[in-house]
Amino acid sequence: MRDLNGAKPVKRAIRAAFGASIAAKRAFLEESIDALAAVVNLTAATLARRNKILLFGNGGSAADAQHIAAEFVNRFRRDRQPLPAIALTTDTSILTSIANDYGYRDVFAKQVEALGQPGDLAFALSTSGNSPSVIRGIERCARLGIATVGLTGGSGGKMARKVDHPLVVSATRDTARIQETHILIAHVICELVEESFCGAGAK
Repeated sequence: MRDLNGAKPVKRAIRAAFGASIAAKRAFLEESIDALAAVVNLTAATLARRNKILLFGNGGSAADAQHIAAEFVNRFRRDRQPLPAIALTTDTSILTSIANDYGYRDVFAKQVEALGQPGDLAFALSTSGNSPSVIRGIERCARLGIATVGLTGGSGGKMARKVDHPLVVSATRDTARIQETHILIAHVICELVEESFCGAGAK
């Protein structure tokens, strides 16, 4: 197998990628464990009163939104009641009709307005924190009394100033490393919320 870039060994590149991912996660933990704990409790409280979770983002963040919604609706590790969560990234007819008639910036905002209720909780995902469609969705949540959690990276972008609960992977601006940390954050939230519903002894 040839070395990457002619001189850089493949194993060195692999170690560098793993090292950067681990460093991003460690930095987030040190900086944001209190914020993450607050989001865990807020998510559990939202679902306990039978409000729902809305999730939205673009590209890889859209895939993460769908992934997280599935963990709530189906299960993470334990058999328990389904928990209401909707990814606003999955209905191609809704997405394309809004984008065609109003512009792509409104693809999440109009769904928030149609489906969201006061007391719901929205998870907005953007690695840069500056996605116009995500920002528009956050702004619509604020108008409707829907609390917002923002998963972002780097400086946090505009999102960090607009959401109620920013979770910022600040140690890197690398999209892949940020997304890897986002999915760990989401898995921690899912696992702890699930335990709050079914108890440590459930399977």
